[in-house]
Amino acid sequence: MEAPGLAAAAAAESDPRKVAEETPTGRLRLCPSPGRRRGSPEPPAYRLQDFDTLATVGTGTFGRVHLVKEKTAKHFFALKVMSIPDVIRLKQEQHVHNEKSVLKEVSHPFLIRLFWTWHDERFLYMLMEYVPGGELFSYLRNRGRFSSTTGLFYSAEIICAIEYLHSKEIVYRDLKPENILLDRDGHIKLTDFGFAKKLVDRTWTLCGTPEYLAPEVIQSKGHGRAVDWWALGILIFEMLSG
Repeated sequence: MEAPGLAAAAAAESDPRKVAEETPTGRLRLCPSPGRRRGSPEPPAYRLQDFDTLATVGTGTFGRVHLVKEKTAKHFFALKVMSIPDVIRLKQEQHVHNEKSVLKEVSHPFLIRLFWTWHDERFLYMLMEYVPGGELFSYLRNRGRFSSTTGLFYSAEIICAIEYLHSKEIVYRDLKPENILLDRDGHIKLTDFGFAKKLVDRTWTLCGTPEYLAPEVIQSKGHGRAVDWWALGILIFEMLSG
C-alpha cells in the first residue's frame, strides 16, 4: 500500500542498483552480491522521538506499519508497531522472534532491511527500509497476468533472494505476491519473515499460505528448504496465467 503524495519523496532516498553485475573476469553475474553494511556493525541508537509519523501504510492482525521520517537526516523508514498483548494472545511470539533474528542476520538487495528494534510495555517496534512501490500483488491484480518477459524478470530476482537465504540455511516459507514489494526501480524486496527459520535438516511445523504449501507440508511429512521452490512454481504459474 502506498501513501499518496509521499511515496515519490520517499523513493528519492533509495539507492539505485544494477540487476546484473560484472565479475572480476568481466562476465555478468545475474544475482547481485549480498549487501555489505557500511560503517559500524552496530545499528544506530535510534529513539522513537527521532521520527515524525507521516502515514499508515499497512495494517495487520496485531499491528500497523507507519511511514516515518527521521527528523534530522530526513530519511524515510517503515516502522512496524506490534501490540505485545495481541502478539501473546495470538501465540505469535516465536514468529516475531524469527523475523527479528533472520532480518538481523541477512543483507541482500532483494530482501527488506531491518535497522533497529525496540519495545516498551505495550508495543514492539521494528524500523525497516521503506519500499515505495507497493506489493507485487497489486500490480498482478490490476493487470490480470504478466507477460513472459515480466514474469521472467521477477522470477529471476526471487530466485536470487531464495538462493541467498538457503545459503544461510534459512527457509522462507511464505512466498506469495503480497510479501513481495517493489522499489522505485521496479526491483523486488521480500518482506514478512515471520515464518522464516534456520533449518539444517527438516521441520514439521504447518505454516504458510494454503495456496502455496508444498504437499509434504500439508501431509506433515517433514519439509526442508525445497518448499520455497514449490511456492515459486505456484507463483510463476499465477504471474503468467492470472
